[in-house]
Amino acid sequence: MTKRLLAVLLAVMLVVGLTACGQQASTPPAEEKTDNWKIGIMTNTVVQNEEEYRAAENVMKKYGPEHIIHMTFPDKFMDEQETTIANMVTMASDPDVKALVIVQAVPGTAAALKKVKEIRDDLLIIAGVPGEDPDVIAGLADLIFQPDELAMGYTIPAQAKKQGAKVFVHYTFPRHMAYPLLSARRDIFRSECEKLGIEFVDATAPDPTGDAGVSGAQQFILEDVPKMVAKYGKDTAFFSTNCAMQVPLIKAVVDTGAIYPQPCCPSPYHGFPSALGIEIPEDKKADIGYLVDEIKRIMAEKGMTGRTSTWPVPVAMMFVEGGAEYAIDWIEGNTNGKIDVDKIKEAFKEYAGMDIELSTLEEGGVKYDNYFLCLIDFLTF
Repeated sequence: MTKRLLAVLLAVMLVVGLTACGQQASTPPAEEKTDNWKIGIMTNTVVQNEEEYRAAENVMKKYGPEHIIHMTFPDKFMDEQETTIANMVTMASDPDVKALVIVQAVPGTAAALKKVKEIRDDLLIIAGVPGEDPDVIAGLADLIFQPDELAMGYTIPAQAKKQGAKVFVHYTFPRHMAYPLLSARRDIFRSECEKLGIEFVDATAPDPTGDAGVSGAQQFILEDVPKMVAKYGKDTAFFSTNCAMQVPLIKAVVDTGAIYPQPCCPSPYHGFPSALGIEIPEDKKADIGYLVDEIKRIMAEKGMTGRTSTWPVPVAMMFVEGGAEYAIDWIEGNTNGKIDVDKIKEAFKEYAGMDIELSTLEEGGVKYDNYFLCLIDFLTF
């Protein structure tokens, strides 16, 4: 009886063991994470915009050439759109490329994306700082990012007020005031200054494209700022709509002890290194922290702490590096579709080290749900 019971138990154990082994063998292995993805990054050259080029280099260093393809627009992109198209199509033709990050999306990008979409309709396409109309680019890119120029009409006077400004001088010229966006922002500056108790001075400077050229416009700024400070005092904030004027404007502000709330294109790289004589070593070209520390040191030495400011990071670099991180999240299935605002903010916050405000563009009564305007708080030196 005992032997028969033992035999039955052994038989049951054998069956259970075989069944368990059979179940184990038939269970499919866990899905392995694919590593054969690539992102194509398209930027301007160092000649046109070094910031975004260096940002692409940072992404390349982090993930390697096995995951990142970096190509550039031609320097004369307005005249060489065929090259832009060819470069974009080359990247999209690689089946491992899952996303394109294009910053700045200069004129010619739309034509290139039309060709891309003829061969690929599965890519995530991110376009930063587009140079083409919203109704054109919004239908071709999945995500568009741009600084919120109009909102700066409110934030810049508020920042100037915090820095102690009693007067706000706005340098521009008729050609720029013919641009509706810049003209509308000037009007916001004026009304906000009035609300804040700041005197608004609408100053006309020479157009750098005019007879005086860039050097004439820059010389005017160097000579006029001291006159303005002599008239209104050191608690005068200065702003110019023109990129070429930022270096002399910063230099003149620092020399006179005035206030400089933000360059026209907010970035630690815009105007500050040249105006302050900062030579950035080759290994520090894309190191924002290094540059910020140098600017703070020099401002402290000159008794200018708290008198100058900008955004803590260049938006072009943030759109490249943050855009690449978002693209990877999308590739790995970690986003809620192609447009995941929370994930976008997370990627940008990781880069900037602070919260980012995003709002969607509405123009001419049309709201573009994939076109985001970006605003960042100030970094005061």
